Amino acid sequence: MSANLIERDPNVLLEVKNLKMYFPIRRGMRQKLVGVVRAVDNVNLFVRQGETLGLVGESGCGKTTTGRCILRAYNPTAGEMLYRQGDGRIIDLAQLNDAQLKPLRREIRMIFQDPYSSLNPRMTLLEIVGDPLKLNTKMSGKEIEERVGFLLRRVGLRPEYAHRYPHAFSGGERQRIGIARSLALNPRLVVADESVSALDVSVRAQILNLLQDLQQEFGLTYIFVAHDLSVVEYLCDRVAVMYVGKLVELASTEALYMTPRHPYTEALMSAVPKPNPQQRSRGKRIILEGDVADPANPPRGCYFHPRCRYARERCSIEEPPLRDLGGDHFVACHFAEELHLRGAVARG
Repeated sequence: MSANLIERDPNVLLEVKNLKMYFPIRRGMRQKLVGVVRAVDNVNLFVRQGETLGLVGESGCGKTTTGRCILRAYNPTAGEMLYRQGDGRIIDLAQLNDAQLKPLRREIRMIFQDPYSSLNPRMTLLEIVGDPLKLNTKMSGKEIEERVGFLLRRVGLRPEYAHRYPHAFSGGERQRIGIARSLALNPRLVVADESVSALDVSVRAQILNLLQDLQQEFGLTYIFVAHDLSVVEYLCDRVAVMYVGKLVELASTEALYMTPRHPYTEALMSAVPKPNPQQRSRGKRIILEGDVADPANPPRGCYFHPRCRYARERCSIEEPPLRDLGGDHFVACHFAEELHLRGAVARG
């Protein structure tokens, strides 16, 4: 990806460059370092102001770890995370210490996956949603109560619920509480980590519609981590596909679902369920052979080549860089221009 896109495009809110997150493997009595798990391995992506970027891939591919690095819940091993502040200044989140990060915690928030474990059962809704206000603002008790009431009302809950505890609410209602908490400090960027995967299908649709409404009302930018490709197609403007810690494709949702350029993306698209049984499909589901590469001992060259039906000798020797094919379509495949891959559904 080109150098410092965020400096050239004023609409880019966040640019991640060469991000790495390695976890040490230690063994023995003395906990000797014997290797590393490459959870995130040289990831490059960017997010524009006001859009929703989907981050997809198989379980364990590094989606959540990437999101937590952006939030600085993890300290990245290497790389840059260039963020445009409200005043236009660009800072590298990866280089900031805790004191420097504190004011930015208001701008970058998270919606967690599990609506049950992410809420403290000993705290009321007033405390759960109001704690960020108490810690980061000079609001009085009455002002906090009013703000919490407003947020609860905005996510579809009654303000009088503020003095109840999480056990009194269903999973969907608990996720609404988590969303209200994430909005308490008027953030600019929200990382939603599998935020609807634990919910029933009918409730999931309600939460997705709520997220869209809130994005319009508050001018939010989302990084939406998910494995449900139907949800991603519905909600996201652009999609980044990860495989074993690597970003293999980044494109608009329409381009990715209609004309994928990476063989792994093609396999994912073949698994997208068809809402209309009469809809003409572009072929049977692609079943990938072999096992997912071990992030502690990845193969040489392209990490996907042992499972790729289009692999050639070059793929096992040389690692493909993430290249711009034009139209904001990036792919990490040596032969992307030569392959004719099928998308989720036929065009026309």
